[in-house]
Amino acid sequence: MGLPGEDGQGRATGAARGTAPLGPAPLGNGALGIVAGSGAFPAAVAEAAAADGREVVMLLIQGFADPALERWPHRWFRLGSLGSVTAWARARGVREVVMVGALTRPRLRDLGFDFTMLRLLPRIARLFRGGDNHLLSGVLGLVAEQGFTLVGAHEVAPRLLLPQGVLGAHAPSAAQQADIARGLDVIRALGPFDVGQGVIVVDGLVAAVEAAEGTDQMLARYGEMRRSGRLRFAAGNGVLVKAPKPGQDRRVDLPSLGPQTVTRAAEVGLAGIAFEAGGAIVPDAQALVEAADAAGLFVAGIGGGGT
Repeated sequence: MGLPGEDGQGRATGAARGTAPLGPAPLGNGALGIVAGSGAFPAAVAEAAAADGREVVMLLIQGFADPALERWPHRWFRLGSLGSVTAWARARGVREVVMVGALTRPRLRDLGFDFTMLRLLPRIARLFRGGDNHLLSGVLGLVAEQGFTLVGAHEVAPRLLLPQGVLGAHAPSAAQQADIARGLDVIRALGPFDVGQGVIVVDGLVAAVEAAEGTDQMLARYGEMRRSGRLRFAAGNGVLVKAPKPGQDRRVDLPSLGPQTVTRAAEVGLAGIAFEAGGAIVPDAQALVEAADAAGLFVAGIGGGGT
């Protein structure tokens, strides 16, 4: 049985081949403020927005953002100085803001509060009592109160969304499709608790669930369990499933995939990676597919319902 987005013979249809990007068209035409964490995604979103004619202004988080992002108009700031940096952004004509890139949950005392944020300290402290989606959504709410429209990376750069169907030369077997469906069930069940966005399933066994450690460390933990004999699965079995949590604010922390994810999945002996179509972003889809083909892994986009 072919996955959605295939022609029944394992060949991707137009959307899966990249001819029909998913998601809404970019929003406004004014300056776009990108609050940049670490990784390759801030640059990818900036380039996609610029290609659509948007002016890009970078708000670079100290300790996280790549200095190479300074090629755009920019200002560095600490997470606790949102009041100062948002005033600067408004003066640059920014009206829409998107948050992109990875962040490590900071300690309150490391935030470097400015006067605006000090007044909000009791609210900020409450944001830290919960999962990452609770924290990041709350931070975006504070940004909105400074007079900005909050948008998601999937809205301003829909071309970065991964489409439906098998993306490379390898397709999941029927047993692996069953593992994918189970992985999505687990993510849906854990979603109300604001746990992670990833799970590893092997022959029906939920072998690892992503929590605060993130996908890379979950993969490393699974690999260690195989090396130690705690899990006795041969190489080439099991799937990594990534999907947004139910009820997640998709303007923050959408699942992301890159060639390094493929490399790590191959190193720990998995057969492939599945993601919710339209619910994961990648800075370079061609590099992702090439890495998967070279490693002998499948990469497949599936419907949010797990079919």
